[in-house]
Amino acid sequence: MKKCNHQRLQQNLELFSTYGGTPHHGVTRLSLSREDIQARIKFKEMCEHIGLRVTIDDMATMYATLPGKKSLPSIVIGSHLDSVVKGGRFDGVLGVLTALEVVQSIQDQNLELDYPITIVNFTNEEGARFEPSMMASGVLANKFDRVKMLQSTDNNGETFEEALEKSGFKGSEENRLKEASAYIELHIEQGPILEHLGHDIGVVEGVLGMVCYEISLHGESNHAGTTPINMRKDAMFATANIIVELQKKLKKLDDELVYTIGRINAYPNVHTVIPNQVTFTLESRHKNSAVIKQVENIIKNLPKELEHCQLSYEKLWDRNTVVFNHDVCNVIAEACKDLGYSAHHMYSGAGHDAQFIASYIPSAMIFVSSLKGYSHREDEFTSYEDCAKGADVMLNAVLQLAKQDLGEVSSNLVN
Repeated sequence: MKKCNHQRLQQNLELFSTYGGTPHHGVTRLSLSREDIQARIKFKEMCEHIGLRVTIDDMATMYATLPGKKSLPSIVIGSHLDSVVKGGRFDGVLGVLTALEVVQSIQDQNLELDYPITIVNFTNEEGARFEPSMMASGVLANKFDRVKMLQSTDNNGETFEEALEKSGFKGSEENRLKEASAYIELHIEQGPILEHLGHDIGVVEGVLGMVCYEISLHGESNHAGTTPINMRKDAMFATANIIVELQKKLKKLDDELVYTIGRINAYPNVHTVIPNQVTFTLESRHKNSAVIKQVENIIKNLPKELEHCQLSYEKLWDRNTVVFNHDVCNVIAEACKDLGYSAHHMYSGAGHDAQFIASYIPSAMIFVSSLKGYSHREDEFTSYEDCAKGADVMLNAVLQLAKQDLGEVSSNLVN
């Protein structure tokens, strides 16, 4: 089995942590910001230095290709360089730099492959500056309309189109990723499971389906000091009871179901006024659509009136579970076995570019452990040893794929 240059990978990770680095060892590298552009320039420079051909598409997604011996669709590997505000120094960038390390290791060992290898840096995966998340991969997979995406606006009123024009990274539509033999994305887990189980690698078989509802309780405002409790239409107390009821019912469903009340707003939000409306979001995730349907049924059967308040709900969005390509997952699992690294087969609770790319390219993901499950925060951490193990798995998975007839893999594509 082949190994990557672990020290070089660590050095590159440390270098890129300086692009948008924060005082507490995190990064703020919003899409197409000055910091992101600095990282992009360096990445392009490093790729060209080792002889890769760099192209850029009309959403600023970057592709760096090592030619193969035959004219075949590339094996694509990579992730994203952008981050959230005060995020971690491994999220996304580890996948891009691991892909670069894999290509460099192939060159170091004088390996000649039939298939080209393409490193990809997807634009605006996080959606932290311009909504939605996974914008560029969504355009590639026809999930999002590019014209609408160009009008997405940041907090300073600048549109994605304006940032794109200024970035120096606006390329051509003809450079888009239209086909490939396979796509593998390495990423930190962003959760506690691998660490809890003591496993080295996550073989990611798909991305959880999800649904998000906004639930509102409508009451009546009045003076907080003069209105007796038994005469109130207090939307906040009604909301508190509904949330407790929801938790009791959701806990009875499948143990793998995760659910979050992530946003709650009270109106008029004044400490001397009884709230006349409280609105909160309930997001649930599970790989089985039948369990998601059970969640929806619980919401639809909530009482329409509670403590003299009226209840309403609205479905904000949903997504189906994405199942990754079985053959590509097996190649990753075999690489783990051959390297002696323990592996856990799992689904991702978080969204990733791979879930969109999987709709037209055979795809899978590799997870490495996140300390305490922390992510999207400055103290996000994955040991360099675990990063190296992920890189070794990626390298050997790519080499194994390059030996196969990937036309057969494509024919087994699962959407």
